[in-house]
Amino acid sequence: MPLSQILPADSAWELVAEGYEFTDGLTTDAEGNLYFSDVKGGNAVYRVGTDGKVSEFIPDAPGISGLKWGADGRLYACVAKEQRVVVFGKDKSLVELAKEVRPNDLVVTRDGNLYFSMTPTSEIRRIDPQGVMSVVSSGVVGKPNGIALSRDQGTLAVSDHGGKFTWVFRIEPDGTLSRPGNYMTLVTPVETPEVSKGDGMTTDIHGRYYVTSAEGLQIFDPTGRLCGVLPPPDPALPLVSCCFAGPEHAWLHVANGGKIWRRKTSTQGALSFEEPKPYEAPPK
Repeated sequence: MPLSQILPADSAWELVAEGYEFTDGLTTDAEGNLYFSDVKGGNAVYRVGTDGKVSEFIPDAPGISGLKWGADGRLYACVAKEQRVVVFGKDKSLVELAKEVRPNDLVVTRDGNLYFSMTPTSEIRRIDPQGVMSVVSSGVVGKPNGIALSRDQGTLAVSDHGGKFTWVFRIEPDGTLSRPGNYMTLVTPVETPEVSKGDGMTTDIHGRYYVTSAEGLQIFDPTGRLCGVLPPPDPALPLVSCCFAGPEHAWLHVANGGKIWRRKTSTQGALSFEEPKPYEAPPK
């Protein structure tokens, strides 16, 4: 799956939003609106409409490092600053799901299982639909960071900020994780050949994985082979989150320092809260 299958010939980075300190937590809804946080300097969940207009979506919500919409129409969040996992209802009211944790990023399956990474403790935790939290992986991924679901939600992928692999786990019918494997090998900087700084992740409808890292946005096919690396819009600033949003979820967005950028693609993002569309092989 070469990059020519993903990027049209005229595709280039376009600035979406700026003026923030450290953007993060990119996610989208069914309409293609983009949501993000300013984890260091902001106090809200921000929204970029499909018309390109930026606004505050949820005020008084500082320190969020991860965001995901659930199939129940609620917005789930890792509040790293306050060491808790929360969910915002349709009326934007807040409910605490876990406290005294060290959450970084999260995903929510269609059947209501929430998985989140705990970078400082080398853990992946699960909150089941009844609200019970458990440790589903400990010590396998050194510094688990970004987290994403495969298209069929049978696989959980987790990037390692302190290593050079992105790991995958099988999601068992009871929600536990099994069969860990260092599935994707990231390109690493010359000065740190064993450390990729793997960070935020997303997937598309063709099963590709997109992983932000020190070297740029790294793209892998469903078998874990590298398709290519997209340099960040501003190489001097950290690239920490990515998401498909916009019309038809065909615009690839990245959080790059204090700015949000996007570029047109020939694919579409996989929406974790919807049943996947029938699989179609990507155009050659």
